[in-house]
Amino acid sequence: MCYTLALMFRPRPAEPDQTRALLELLYHVSREVATALDLRTVLQRVLFEAMRNVGGESASIVVLDDNGKPVDATIVYGQQFHEHTTQQLRDTVERGLAGWVVKNRKPALLPNTADDERWLHRPDDDSENSGAKSAICVPLLARERLVGALTLVHSISGAFNEEHLELMQAIADQAGIAVLNARLYTESQRQARVMSALAEGAASINTALRVDDVLQRILNQTIQALQVETAAVALSDSTSGELVFRAASGQNAGNILDRRIPLGEGLAGSAARDGRGVVVAETEADKRVHDLDRFAGIRTRALAVAPIVTQAGVIGVIEAINPISGAFDPDALLVLTGLGSLAGTTLHNAELYEQLDAAHQRYRELFEDSVDPILITDWTGRVLEANRQAVSLSGYSDQELRSKTIEQLHEINVAKLGIGWEALETGNSAAYESRLRCKAGAAHPIEVHVRRVEFEEATAVQWLFRDIKERKELDALRDDLTAMIYHDLRSPLGNVVASLDMLSGTLGGANDDLAQSLLSIALQSTARIQRLISSLLDLNRLEAGQPVGEQKAADPAALIEQAVNDTAQTVEGRGQVLSMSLPPGLPPLWVNADMIRRVLTNLIENAAKFTPTGGRIEILAHADRDWLELCVKDNGPGIPIEDRERVFEKFMRLRGKNHPSGLGVGLAFCQLAVLGHGGRIWVEGQPGEGSAFFFTLPCATEKQIMARE
Repeated sequence: MCYTLALMFRPRPAEPDQTRALLELLYHVSREVATALDLRTVLQRVLFEAMRNVGGESASIVVLDDNGKPVDATIVYGQQFHEHTTQQLRDTVERGLAGWVVKNRKPALLPNTADDERWLHRPDDDSENSGAKSAICVPLLARERLVGALTLVHSISGAFNEEHLELMQAIADQAGIAVLNARLYTESQRQARVMSALAEGAASINTALRVDDVLQRILNQTIQALQVETAAVALSDSTSGELVFRAASGQNAGNILDRRIPLGEGLAGSAARDGRGVVVAETEADKRVHDLDRFAGIRTRALAVAPIVTQAGVIGVIEAINPISGAFDPDALLVLTGLGSLAGTTLHNAELYEQLDAAHQRYRELFEDSVDPILITDWTGRVLEANRQAVSLSGYSDQELRSKTIEQLHEINVAKLGIGWEALETGNSAAYESRLRCKAGAAHPIEVHVRRVEFEEATAVQWLFRDIKERKELDALRDDLTAMIYHDLRSPLGNVVASLDMLSGTLGGANDDLAQSLLSIALQSTARIQRLISSLLDLNRLEAGQPVGEQKAADPAALIEQAVNDTAQTVEGRGQVLSMSLPPGLPPLWVNADMIRRVLTNLIENAAKFTPTGGRIEILAHADRDWLELCVKDNGPGIPIEDRERVFEKFMRLRGKNHPSGLGVGLAFCQLAVLGHGGRIWVEGQPGEGSAFFFTLPCATEKQIMARE
């Protein structure tokens, strides 16, 4: 903006009129500057009044903030107002006359600038040039607050005197309040614009849930708030640490996408590394601008970069290129930094949402594609969700299942869950067998697995039904087979044993030894069959929860010796060595002697199966207060850790070339028999180093022995 200034030099008024003239001047200055709120307008009017009433050929005002830092200035050369630069402001306040006045809070009169070191000399200050020769600078004060400095310059040395200095100080005193008010108003307007831009940005950005949507809205708000031609967002690559431009909008934005910038290089890399933004007003003249900051097809004249910040740190940058007006507003970096903070939080939330959504989608896929029926209920039992398998097995439609409660679909095991399902509230799970009440009226056998889950921002209960109909049918078939073996084979086998006993007593002659040997083999083999049949019978009884049978005091050494005799033929036939390591004076056991003898026999025969030819089998015993611990140890291939619990399952057999075949009931019988006596059984040993089966049995008390006698 240009003004035509009436530059004039007025002598001091006559003494009688001095006070009146000064009052008129102050009134006029006050009226001129008080009617404006815009800072730049106030500064121009102050300069106009100073030059009109005091004189001079150039003038300037530097405005300071509350910390004494220059925030604005207006400069007049001849008849025109000129734009200032940041460097001019810095030089003036740090080294020039205005800086001295600000520092000392005193006015200064320089009759000849060439003779005063406070003057910041310019090349045209030499006497043969037209440089300034006389200057006045006075502080602008408002309520004891220093708000700036006002300077007048004349090309003739000695043009200003003390009267001019007093007049300048009077004008400055009158203008100080107006400059402060205008500065505060301008700052409030600037803050309002910043807050408005950030509020609009927050309202727009925060409504997006997807990362791509968030990035696009960040670009839109950046272009709108800063009025730039192009905007781009780069995010950190978690693998390489580089910045990768993920989104761009505006002129030739396609040339920006996928560009990679190493951390710390270029303006974008430096902003990401240091966490500080930067505005470059002229890229051609700024040495900080790197080739990495330029993009094909875009002539970068000015740019601004701000970090995208989250609680975890800097995750990227926002870049604004080429303001449409030609220059960035003073608030550009503040606005861009605010958008970066908003973007960081929203991007983080969007990433979390996408991860949650992906996890939810994976859960839905697993839920629907599960081979087992699954129901989700609330804590009252009302069905909330059902997968396809639940619909298929139950015969109900999805809508029909949602109208039912879990109690209507199967009988809940209260002993496992508790009356109010309190067993699940601590995060525990439960499993039991039940029957699913299908729509057709049939009751389908199921194994129920129950646990607490998070469902739609609340806790719920997941019921997984495993179809065990085939297993139940197979168990029934095995039970029928077991009953057939017991009932249909035991009686004829008894007849065979009795016949062999009678035949053994009638044999004689030269071939008696051979015949007795053959009879002995036949008797031991039939005894093994009898033990197997008895074990199958006991297995069924013990699984049904029946007691172990009659218990009495038994000598453990005698039971072990009987078991050794029963298995001697098997062990000797394999060329193995069976030894006993029994301490003297073992206490008597309170057991069903026949059942425990069969437990020992089964464990020895099992060890013989897995022990190589020439191997060793050892029987150990150790008394511990009211219990006797027995062990059958071998040096076979051992049992993998993951199979140590499974070997005690009924019909369970380990597969492999080193694992002989069998029916798979021996160890199951041993476990049930030992547990039926109140003891416990387990296996130890490392693969390749053999196995050791331990089990404990109760010792007989004096009271039990006396009562038995």
